[in-house]
Amino acid sequence: MTLNLSLVIHNHQPVGNFDFVFARATERAYDPILSLLERHPAIRLSLHYTGPLWDWLLAYRPDHVDRVRALVERGQVELLTGAYYEPILVSIPDGDKIGQIRRMTDFLRRTFGVEPTGMWLAERVWEPHLPKPLAEAGVRYTLLDDTPFKMAGLTDDDLFGPYVTEEQGYTVTLFGNVMYLRYAIPWHPVEEVMDWLRTQAAAHPGGVAVMGDDGEKFGLWPGTWDLCWGPEAWMDRFFAALEASADWLQTRPLGEIAAELPPLGRVYLPGASYEEMMRWALLPQDFAALRRIRRELREAGRADVLRFLRGGLWRGFIARYDEVNQMHKKGLWVSRKIHALPEGKEKARALDHLWAAQCNCGYWHGLFGGIYLFHIRAANYANLIAAEVIADATRAGRDSWAWAERGDLDADGREEIILNTDRQVLTFKPSYGGALVEWDWRPGGYNLTNTMTRRREGYHEELLRAAEEGRLILPDQPDRPDGVRVKEPDVHTRLFRDWYRRMSFLDHFLHPDTTLDAFYRAQYGEQGDFVNQPYGAQVKEDVAGLTLILTRDGTIWVGDQPLPVRVEKRVVVTPGNDLLTVHYRLTGSARCILRFGVEMNWGILGGGSERASLRILRGREKVVHRPTDTGEIWDVAGFVFNLPYLALGRPQSEAERHPEVALTLSAPAVLWRFPLEAVSNSEAGYERVYQGTCTLVWWDLALEPGWPWEVTLQVALG
Repeated sequence: MTLNLSLVIHNHQPVGNFDFVFARATERAYDPILSLLERHPAIRLSLHYTGPLWDWLLAYRPDHVDRVRALVERGQVELLTGAYYEPILVSIPDGDKIGQIRRMTDFLRRTFGVEPTGMWLAERVWEPHLPKPLAEAGVRYTLLDDTPFKMAGLTDDDLFGPYVTEEQGYTVTLFGNVMYLRYAIPWHPVEEVMDWLRTQAAAHPGGVAVMGDDGEKFGLWPGTWDLCWGPEAWMDRFFAALEASADWLQTRPLGEIAAELPPLGRVYLPGASYEEMMRWALLPQDFAALRRIRRELREAGRADVLRFLRGGLWRGFIARYDEVNQMHKKGLWVSRKIHALPEGKEKARALDHLWAAQCNCGYWHGLFGGIYLFHIRAANYANLIAAEVIADATRAGRDSWAWAERGDLDADGREEIILNTDRQVLTFKPSYGGALVEWDWRPGGYNLTNTMTRRREGYHEELLRAAEEGRLILPDQPDRPDGVRVKEPDVHTRLFRDWYRRMSFLDHFLHPDTTLDAFYRAQYGEQGDFVNQPYGAQVKEDVAGLTLILTRDGTIWVGDQPLPVRVEKRVVVTPGNDLLTVHYRLTGSARCILRFGVEMNWGILGGGSERASLRILRGREKVVHRPTDTGEIWDVAGFVFNLPYLALGRPQSEAERHPEVALTLSAPAVLWRFPLEAVSNSEAGYERVYQGTCTLVWWDLALEPGWPWEVTLQVALG
């Protein structure tokens, strides 16, 4: 009655994460795991490290890499391949899938002398088309959570061996990752886990139980250091128990099992991931409904129904978050440009940036931050921008250039207009207020509109209910069974929901009684129909540069009376120049008094830090604030903010030398400003997370027939 146990530990840190996070994860999880294996040489398993983590370890902790090499050489550890920068494979082109996997395989071959044929699939996100590109990349087997197997009609008892699947005749072997083991290790008593394994050994002699999960849960996640390596020493006790059970339980790397055990059968799995991911991908109301239905079925003992109950596809994140979609589709746009380049060093360099930008952590949202991690989004954009610079410079064949592109970049069925120069890339959506949706400053590798619209999340219901019932727990308070931990007592009052997407050069006509507070809370009404409505678009290209003319003939309601008003905004960029000029011209057919405003949302990485500043120009006076401040100031001639974590190779200690963004107005305006903040959940509790700064400049004006009103906004970068 011998059972095989295949443990797979996956270690990952995303592109752009802070060095101190890499270091802490190494010290508290990755190093202790290696020490554990060195203390228990009879325990054999599979390890997977992602490319960004390998890169960091080679640069800062080569001793860790040497220890892994020693474990591999003595046959104790099998290394799995994977896509190098840990993308969600289903979301990227097949050429990038295969290229990233081959890069990891080549790295492992060169560094460790191994030829891996098994892979770790990022976030275990599966779709039925994957076997073909996986097989073409040299992958023979992988592991998925047991959830999609159960959706396909299999039960827990069917998952103690591999299955084969195929696409167009290309086959891959699949192992089911057992949910019980994933949840039990390291949180259930060691004795309970061993009893479960003994029961399975009797029921499935010669079979294999697979447990694959994040290495960070062994010391980095809250509470796990003491559990795994402290006085409880869970991991040492578990490994000792495995060693003591060698007469009926064999710990073996997954590759040995794949080479030895024949498939139990053929299987075709639906698109899926692990159970939590599929819940997170749902709309907020569906998130809550699915949780309730699952609870009711569990209480009714209906496991037979539960196994067919699924959440959403991972692609639901692309549908839910415009910002995810924008970044993802920009990646596809850039990928097409790069794959059209001739083979050579420049193409290889561009591909490396593109693949780094595909790192998955900024493209979805769960318990661990995801899309709300500003620095991760910034890193993805930095790599996308660097990749596109290489492609466009090759196309231009000169130092400075300017051209316009038209196309459905974000795949919403409507055309975008992209103004490209050697210094800037500006993507406008004529179909949505003629707004600027992406503003890439190429020298800084920075997207100035990298912000997040404020949304309700499925977990916000828990926060609101706990606040109503007095069950909030602050950081300095003890736990309670029904408590919900928060980092500040009034965080539940900041759950604002924007009714339009936060972009730039959005045009507002506000009622005269609209207040800053109402605008901040997105609880106000528009007097016109311009914010998110279509604009006409015309592009002019000449040797001087590019001009985009956006116009809308819309309506303003004065009382019950509709009045036609035309808004024209003329956008000008030139090659070799870090300036953007936007000239507004408002025309009416009847006399009316209006309050007109232009909204710009700025992605300021580090905007909540002490190093960030917002200097407001009021005549000769400069009023200094933070990008996180909320306030109103009159007679503003412009403002300047810095990018505190973008040093362009200059010493970061010299804050005054950091790049700045300076806006000047041809006519003084009233300035409203406030931070865009998400209320996000994590293991440490609910908290506000800075996502950008909203600025609105507005004017009270009188439109007269035949007398247009005009204003010019100019933005200088550098």
